[in-house]
Amino acid sequence: MSLPGFTETQFSHDGVARVVYRRGAGPGVVVMHEIPGITPSVAAFAERVADAGFTVFVPHLFGTPGKLDTPLYIAEQLARACISREFHVLASRQASPITDWLRALCRDVHAELGGKGVGAIGMCLTGNFALALMVDPAIAAPVLSQPSLPFPLSRERRAGLHLSDDDLRAVKERVAAGTPVLGLRFTHDPMCPKERFDRLGAELGDGFERIEIDSSPGNPHGLTRTAHSVLTRDLVDREGHPTREALSRVLAFFRERLHP
Repeated sequence: MSLPGFTETQFSHDGVARVVYRRGAGPGVVVMHEIPGITPSVAAFAERVADAGFTVFVPHLFGTPGKLDTPLYIAEQLARACISREFHVLASRQASPITDWLRALCRDVHAELGGKGVGAIGMCLTGNFALALMVDPAIAAPVLSQPSLPFPLSRERRAGLHLSDDDLRAVKERVAAGTPVLGLRFTHDPMCPKERFDRLGAELGDGFERIEIDSSPGNPHGLTRTAHSVLTRDLVDREGHPTREALSRVLAFFRERLHP
């Protein structure tokens, strides 16, 4: 299915072919969409990144591109992800198998476009994938937006990073060598608990930049306690709003890390 404003391409790795939507010019940024798929708000975010001077690649991982994110649609796609072999939604110390394919895509983008490296942003179900991709040196600007895996159903999983111990060591080495990580969440998001960002801070130190937006009861921005998607569904595109400021910081992070 086509996505207005994007060129439809295809990328294959290890016998698996997926549609990838492309837009813009400049250094590459891979946008890994959230549940339930490439919704209009996800496409709008990708357009903003492209308009900021980047070539955006949005791989189609699940759902129907361009479809609105209704509660029923979200529930359907979440259920499919939970039983999929490509997503290990409860794994605290293991990345989802689909990250191998995503690493290959990032290497391909870097090989084509060159430059300092590739940006990678994951959201919700794919939020922690940017960490797993960091094992590959092609990734120069990893962003975790409301990383929700593993599902926080226990104390261990609330602080889980969805990353193997070996990969975590590799990530820490890259951070120590000068590749920072940017993370975003709402303070009362049950899917992305504070313990997860505390763990990232403990593991990565000053190499982890955390943006946490107040969504407590009575917060001054009118955000609900169910606010979850910082850059898409719950973005308030208004000057001075913390979600708009978070969006601006993400774009600045990509510019700092990827532009010459």
